[in-house]
Amino acid sequence: MIDKAQKFAEVAHKGQKRKSSDEDYINHPIRVARILKDAGGSESLICACLLHDVVEDTAYELEDIEREFGGEVRNIVAAHTEDKSKPWDERKAHTIEVVKTGSLDVKSLIVADKLDNLLSIEESYHQIGNAVWNYFNSGCKKQKWYYQSVAAHMHSGIIEKDTPSFFTSYAQAVERFFK
Repeated sequence: MIDKAQKFAEVAHKGQKRKSSDEDYINHPIRVARILKDAGGSESLICACLLHDVVEDTAYELEDIEREFGGEVRNIVAAHTEDKSKPWDERKAHTIEVVKTGSLDVKSLIVADKLDNLLSIEESYHQIGNAVWNYFNSGCKKQKWYYQSVAAHMHSGIIEKDTPSFFTSYAQAVERFFK
């Protein structure tokens, strides 16, 4: 099922590029899936990682995800998917609330996604400096609030022994980049 999800995501994101680079977009969900695979994530969670931006950024709907990959994958993708018709601040506040209250799978997807995003921003920042913020709907100050808020709430409701190690990598990246 993971191979099927990767192929589905490749078709869905065909021709899309990452912000501030000419990198093919599909590389991002593949990296996010690798983070979760390395952390021992379930097949459903790894599929959801590969598909996590399909509904937000393509013509596919949650119904397409459910039909092809089942209800569990659909539910994880749905919990991660932002309503792009809403303002940036509202979307991000909703994601922070999901991080506070979501299942470990949902939190893991969000944190892995934000980790990869932040590492990409950091790389671009080293290349083009503050001009990196021109590629986003909000500047450094709001991005800092968002990434720090995810870090502050990602442990909510999780027993320490169940916390994936990449949560620490995320917290360290936030601290390093936004110091």
